[in-house]
Amino acid sequence: MSRRRITGSRMLITGAAQGIGKALAEAAAAQGAKVLAVARSSELLRELTAQVRAQGGTMEAVAADITEPNDRERLVEAALDHFGGLDVLVNNAGIGATGHFMEAAPERLRKIMEVNFFGVTEMVRLFLPLLRAGNHPAIVNISSIAGKRAIPARSEYSASKFALQGFSEALRAELAKDGIDVLVVCPGLTDTNFSKNMLEQKARMPVDPLRGMKPQKVAAATLRAIERGRHEVCLTLQGKLLVFVSRFFPRLADRIAARRVRQLFWDELQAGGAGKDHPALAEEEFAIKD
Repeated sequence: MSRRRITGSRMLITGAAQGIGKALAEAAAAQGAKVLAVARSSELLRELTAQVRAQGGTMEAVAADITEPNDRERLVEAALDHFGGLDVLVNNAGIGATGHFMEAAPERLRKIMEVNFFGVTEMVRLFLPLLRAGNHPAIVNISSIAGKRAIPARSEYSASKFALQGFSEALRAELAKDGIDVLVVCPGLTDTNFSKNMLEQKARMPVDPLRGMKPQKVAAATLRAIERGRHEVCLTLQGKLLVFVSRFFPRLADRIAARRVRQLFWDELQAGGAGKDHPALAEEEFAIKD
């Protein structure tokens, strides 16, 4: 039997205007949840709300930036005003960037941490009183496979998701006495506009989001996990494989990642006079050429 039902649950979802957040809001409303959709774009929220209501769903929307204290306070007021409280808090809003750390400005890391980590922790802090009074309450933090295994050229994003993972694990134990579940969802590559909305895209190896999981499938898996009281869900076969190799064969995972970076910088390393004995090339020179 399920730990909780989506039907009738009062659910707040951040980053609800696009991608996984939008799919979650649509799916939750379709299953009978009362959804408070949150995003920065008023226009996209209006479109989403109209669509959901036309299909018989219950949805209210608030345009807000989770990094702004005043906006976070408004969200608490909105949850009380519209639904009288909250049962499920879904922290989905996030931002990323690609490119090597040594080439990035300090502001990039701070912005990513502000949205992906501090915004989440402060949302949790403010909503804990409402969740304690909720029905079968849960906190759902949408993380990433990059929060289980860091990815080159995505160091700051990976760091923010590792921080979110640690926070969630500690919080889960702390809130057990209050009956509040903490679920971490780790999607792999997902077919969304996330890459288009990045702060910067400077990675040499492009990622094709069209090859990823559809956001509707991520949403369905997330809602099942919420109902079943799961603690963590990792998605996509490739993502699960990466987590498995990283956990049980960490040196192999390191070698694969390093080799890929050397491949991308092969021309520069050669042009710089690096010979066969150069530490960046010696170990796998012939394998990389192949």
